[in-house]
Amino acid sequence: MERKTAAGMELSDIEALLASLGIDKRYSRRLLYWIYRRGIRSFAQVNDIPKRVLTILSEQLETGLSSPMASESSVDGSVKYLFTTRRGLAHETVWLPDGNRSTVCVSVQSGCRMGCHFCATGRNGWGGNLTAGEIVNQVISLPHEVTHIVMMGMGEPGDNIDEVIKACRIFTAGWGLAAGRSRVTVSTVGVTPSVMRLLTETECNITLSLHSPFPGERSRVIPAEARWPFAETLDLLRNYDNRRKRRFTVAYVMIRGKNDSDRHLEEMKRLLTGTGIRVNLLPYHPLEGDDAMCSDDSVMARFNHELVISGISASIRRSRGEDIAAACGMLAAKKREKKTGRD
Repeated sequence: MERKTAAGMELSDIEALLASLGIDKRYSRRLLYWIYRRGIRSFAQVNDIPKRVLTILSEQLETGLSSPMASESSVDGSVKYLFTTRRGLAHETVWLPDGNRSTVCVSVQSGCRMGCHFCATGRNGWGGNLTAGEIVNQVISLPHEVTHIVMMGMGEPGDNIDEVIKACRIFTAGWGLAAGRSRVTVSTVGVTPSVMRLLTETECNITLSLHSPFPGERSRVIPAEARWPFAETLDLLRNYDNRRKRRFTVAYVMIRGKNDSDRHLEEMKRLLTGTGIRVNLLPYHPLEGDDAMCSDDSVMARFNHELVISGISASIRRSRGEDIAAACGMLAAKKREKKTGRD
C-alpha cells in the first residue's frame, strides 16, 4: 500500500487521518510542527509523541520531504536549487539573501503552459503540476532561514490554483510555517478566476505580470491576455475591499523600443493612478536567439519618476543572481536531458 505524504496536509487533513486510525487528534499540531518547522525526514526523529502512535503513523504516512539534488551559487550570494519529485518532475528554487531579509522564490509547476514570449521556462517544455507538499518542500528543505516567500519560479500559479491555495494556507497558518500573510506573494499572468480565488481564499499578496498596457501588444507577449484580459483582473483588484492592506503589485519588464515609450507610460498612468497598486519595473534579460534588449537605465529611471509623481508607488527592481538566473530553467532542463539520454 502506498503511503500518504504529510507535507502538503492541512490541520483538518491530519486530524481526519488520525481519527481514522483511532489516534487522539491532539497529536495533530505536534506532528505538523515536526513536518513544517523542523523538516524531519523520518518520524523516528519525533521525540514528543508516543512511539506506539508513531509506529501506527509510519505505516500509513511518510513525511514527503526531500533535499535538493543540485545547486548553483551566484557571486552575489544567491543560490539556485534543483529539486525533483518522485514522479520525476524537475523544478527550481532560488534563495535570495539581502541583509536581514531572505527571500525564496518557489516553483509551482515543472515547466509552464502559458507560452509567454520572454519566459525561458516555457521553452523547456511541460512537465506537470506540483502538489502543495512539493511547493512547500522547496522552502522547508533549504539550508537557510527564510523571511519571505514568492511564487515566481517555474510555472503559472493560476494554472495550478488548488495546490497553490493549499500551499499559501500552509505557509501562513499557525500550524504550518506561520509566515506572516504580508510575507507571501503569488505572481500570476492574471488567470481571472484564479485571482478571484486568491482574493477570497487566501490573504497572500498578489503580483500581476503586465509588460504592456495595451491588450493587443500584451497578448503577443502574454497569450493568456486573449482569454483573461488584464482589464478584467484589474477590476477585481480595484473593487476588492482591501481593509487588510494586502499588497497588489504590477510587474513590468522593460524592453527597449517595445514597451518603454511615452505612449506606454501614459496608458500605465491612466490604468493604475488611484488604484493603490504598486509597480515594479524590471530589466529585461534577453534569451538565447532573442535580439530584444533591456531599456536603457535612463529610460527606466524616467519611467519610474513619472509614475511616482503621478501618485503611483513604483520602484526599479534590479535582478539578483544574474550569472545563474540568466538561463532560468537550465538546471531542470539538464535533468530532463539526462533522463531522456540526450546528454
